[in-house]
Formats: sequence, structure tokens, C-alpha cells
Amino acid sequence: MAGADSVEKLEDVIVRSAEQVAGQIKAAKEAVSTVIFGQDQVIENTLVTILSGGHALLIGVPGLAKTKLVETLGITLGLDAKRIQFTPDLMPSDILGAEVLDESSAGKRSFRFISGPVFAQLLMADEINRASPRTQSALLQAMQEQHITIAGARHDLPKPFHVLATQNPLEQEGTYPLPEAQLDRFLMEIDVDYPDRDAERRILFETTGAEEATAKPSMDAETLLTAQRLVRRLPVGDSVVEAILTLVRAARPGTEGGEAGKLIAWGPGPRASQALMLAVRARALLDGRLAPSIDDVLDLAEPVLKHRMALTFSARAEGRTIPDVIKQLKTRIG
Repeated sequence: MAGADSVEKLEDVIVRSAEQVAGQIKAAKEAVSTVIFGQDQVIENTLVTILSGGHALLIGVPGLAKTKLVETLGITLGLDAKRIQFTPDLMPSDILGAEVLDESSAGKRSFRFISGPVFAQLLMADEINRASPRTQSALLQAMQEQHITIAGARHDLPKPFHVLATQNPLEQEGTYPLPEAQLDRFLMEIDVDYPDRDAERRILFETTGAEEATAKPSMDAETLLTAQRLVRRLPVGDSVVEAILTLVRAARPGTEGGEAGKLIAWGPGPRASQALMLAVRARALLDGRLAPSIDDVLDLAEPVLKHRMALTFSARAEGRTIPDVIKQLKTRIG
């Protein structure tokens, strides 16, 4: 009986926490929307990624407010935000930091670590595919382990720590494609498309006048950490778990994907299942719900899976695309 009471009290705590945090998250989303127009889906998916404790890869042509989005999120969420413009000559030490030799007044010499821009709570990696593989890989440990190693010494990154990287899908001259191991570290790949006509009309008036709209802080880092812990405590029904397993396993080469499985050269690993599990919980919390649904799985399947898959040569020759294949796979659970 005592055990049942404790479970009931725990559920009450989760409900109260969820209601309070959901209100703050909704306020943050609305604050971002006052600055970024016509990108509601992008804002939602980016917030879901951050609530899940992950990193996002923003894909879009120049001029679609990707940089502005990250800057606005830093202000709205109360995070220390920094930006790195990736270039081919950027070195790992330029982003991680380096040790310098200091000499005291007594003549004693010692090394001192000077931290790089990676020591931020929200890091924008602008045009990440323009950096060399050596520099790209320098972010891997930071993204996965939340710390870096310089000269054998460990340096912990601030909490929370999120990387929002951008890529231009058109211009590929002088770029280095991200390795699959690094792509897998991004919880979502988010497409940033052109705004519709009404949104672009609003952009014209709001951004070319004497005063430009600015975001207002709606949360702080501690509140965000609380929300991220709460996301991991939200209950997930068996039907949602089975939908996640069915979808991710069907996205791999083999028989579980049916006809679509024959089109896939390689597919997502268990990290994709983990990402989708966290993302559906975060989306539920963002919507003010206490548990995710199968609709959340279907809506988030493409941004979570598409950068973790590759099609066979024959499938590409037939004009098939990864979004088409994922849409076909979703019919297995929809």
C-alpha cells in the first residue's frame, strides 16, 4: 500500500513539474517566434532537440535566419551562446583551446590552458562542412562526452551543452562531407525551407524598419536542465515503444523493412532509437502533454532518421530519395 502511495506521489510530482515547465517552454517558443517568422516547424524541432539534450544539424540555403535562430535561442533560453565560422584553415585548437607557456615573476614556467569557443552552453557551428575532417572530428568528443582532452588533461564543458550546426545544401565547393560517425551524434537533421508569402511580407516590415524586434529571456540554464531531466521521466506507452522499434529496425537493410528494406544500403543503429525516444517525449512536453503518442513518432521520424541512412546505388539510380523511403516505412506503423 505504501508502495502504491509513493508511486502516486511521484506521478503527482511529475504532473506538477510538467505543467510548470511546459508553460515556460511555451513562452520561450513564442518569444523565438516574435523574431523568427515563417519557420514554426524549424523552431519546434530545434527546441525538441535541445529539450532532449541533443545537437541539431540545420540544412538550408543562405539567408533563411539560421544564424539568427541560434542567436535568438541563446537569449530566450538564457544560455551562453557562441559562434564559430568554419573555414578550411580552421585548426582544432581554434575551437577547443590551447595551452600556453607562462612565466611567473620568479622565473618559474608553467602551462596554462586558454579555453576556446567550444566552452559555451549553445554553440553555433556555422557551415560546419567547410572545416577539414581533422577540425570536424575535434567536435566529436565534445558532442558525445561533454568534455574535451587537451595535452592529456580533461576539461569539462558547461552544462547544458548543445551544438547547432549549419550546412548549405547547394554550394559544395571547398567543403568536406561530415563523416557518418559525426552525423550520428546529431539528434536531428532539420531542413530550413523558404518562408511562405505572408511570413515573408511580415519579415519585410519587421526587419527593415527603424526598430527591429528582439527576443526576451524566458528561461535560464537551470530551468532548461530541469526540463531535460523531466523529459527523461515522462512515461512512454508500449504502443509508442513498439512503433519506435518497428520504424528504426525497418530502416535497416534486411527483411523487416519489406520492399523498402531492399533500397537501403545501411541504416540507423540503436542511437537512433534512443534519439527518437527522447524526441517524442520532448515534443509531448513542448505541447503540454504528459505522454507521447504514435503521431509524435511519425512526425519526428524523418528528421531523426534521414541523416542516419543511405540508399543503394540502384535505388538512387531509380530516383528514390531517403524521405520517400522513410514515408514508405511509416506506413508500417501508421
